[in-house]
Parts: sequence; structure tokens; C-alpha cells
Amino acid sequence: MLYGAIEAGGTKFVCAVGNAQLEVIERVSFETLNPGETMPQVVSFFKKYETELSSIAVGSFGPIDIHPESKTYGYITSTPKIPWRNFDFIGYLKRNFEKIPFYWTTDVNAAAYGEYIAGHGQGHSLVVYYTVGTGIGGGALQNGRFIEGFSHPEMGHMIVRNHPDDHFKGNCPYHQNCLEGMAAGPAIEKRIGIKGQDLKEDHPFWDMEAFYIAQCIHNTTMMFSPDIIILGGGVMKQVHLQEKIHREFSKLNQNYVAHPKIEEYIVFPKLGDQAGIIGCLGLAQKIASN
Repeated sequence: MLYGAIEAGGTKFVCAVGNAQLEVIERVSFETLNPGETMPQVVSFFKKYETELSSIAVGSFGPIDIHPESKTYGYITSTPKIPWRNFDFIGYLKRNFEKIPFYWTTDVNAAAYGEYIAGHGQGHSLVVYYTVGTGIGGGALQNGRFIEGFSHPEMGHMIVRNHPDDHFKGNCPYHQNCLEGMAAGPAIEKRIGIKGQDLKEDHPFWDMEAFYIAQCIHNTTMMFSPDIIILGGGVMKQVHLQEKIHREFSKLNQNYVAHPKIEEYIVFPKLGDQAGIIGCLGLAQKIASN
């Protein structure tokens, strides 16, 4: 019995097939281009496993329509990635795999679920996961269920206040100085002219980045009181940021709420880049058993 996983990110797609033990049997990745170029590659990968697959879970960049009763369920909706806007993702897959059930959620929800079942989220009631990379997104689970309402959360678009030394107006076409507009990878590059991965550890910008991420954690703490907040994504591969973020969050909190020990409360993913794929495999198992 095999399960399929699709982590559809804004920069790249990762597709994998795994077993009931969440072990990856085969995994491929390719650049996120437009649907006409990218989706045939997805179909081609899974076709060779079609008769063995019990289900496939998709974690996609968004915004997406998550409500099965909606006419546009399974669509990527108002994404800034124009070629993917209003794309019927699940419909496309169903036309190619008529007998396979699909689970549909956001890419960050999938990563949150991966950490919940096999990473730092294990044993916790309320888990929040953020990915900080090309964009910023957040997902939250309480007792194994995603926290959602009329749609999935768009935590990356919370409004943040500027660092006193930062006069950048923001990179988000919708909100300018939201978290994504101020702290995602493209905002770093647009502000400084250098990709974040190429900035030295002692570059003064990292203090600003920590300031913005700390605001995110402060807001999340006050709204949800989670057991743990996990920070993933390419920007968070700057391991020196963790101590800076801890320090900035403590300044904001001012001991107002008594949270878990900070080194165990604000952490980086245990599963690293595998969180999304592991989460999708777990979600595929979940839908296959229903």
C-alpha cells in the first residue's frame, strides 16, 4: 500500500511516493513554472505507481479554496503567481487519476502536520508552524485538526510595524508592510540587493529580520497560546537567527505571559525540508483510511 505526496511550492514542486511507515520510496523535484509545463511532470511521476497508490495528498502554495462544497474547491485562487491564478489543481489531477482520492491543503499546513506527527510537534495539543522563504505562511493544528474557518489562515500577511532603522515600505502587492512583505526572501533581496543566503551572519539586517519574526511569534502567542512554534523555510536556515529571535520575542513579551521554556517554545523543524512531504504522506494515509 503506497501513498503519494505533492508539495507544491512557489519555487519548486516536490513529488514523492511513500509507505505506511512514512518512508519515502521515490522523490523528485522540479521548478515551479506554469501549469502547462509543471503539471504534466507531476502526472508522469505518479502514473508509474497508479495501480499501487491508495491516495495522494497535496500541500499547495496559495491562497487555495479548501471547502469541498465550493464550486472552486481544489483551485489555487488569488495567488500573485499569475499563471496559477484560478487554476483547478485537484480537477486536473482527478482527470488523470480517476480512481484515486485526494487530500487538499496548503503547503504550510502539510509541513505543520509533518512536524505534528513525526517532528517537534509530537505530543503537543496546539502546534503552529511558519515557513519563511519565498513567501511566508503559517499553519496551526489543535488536537490533530487544522485551525480553519471560511478559509485557511494567511498568517504571513499579518501587519507588522517597521524596525526603527528600516525605511523599506514592503514588498507585498496587497499589504506592503505585512510580515511577508517585510521579511520574506524577495523582500530581503529587494531591500539590500543581495539574496538572504548570501548575507554574512554579522550583517545588521539579521537583527531586523529577527525583529519581524519576533512580532509574528508575539502575535501568535497572544492569539493562540500554542504549545510550540516551529519556524521553517529557507530563511530560517540561518541558524544564528534563533537566538536573535528568542531575544527579540522576550523584549516584546515583557514577561506578560508565561510560555514554555523559550528554547523549547520557538524551534526550527526537526524534519527540516522533509516536513512537507512527510506531512503529505500522513495526510494521504488519513484520507485513505476514511
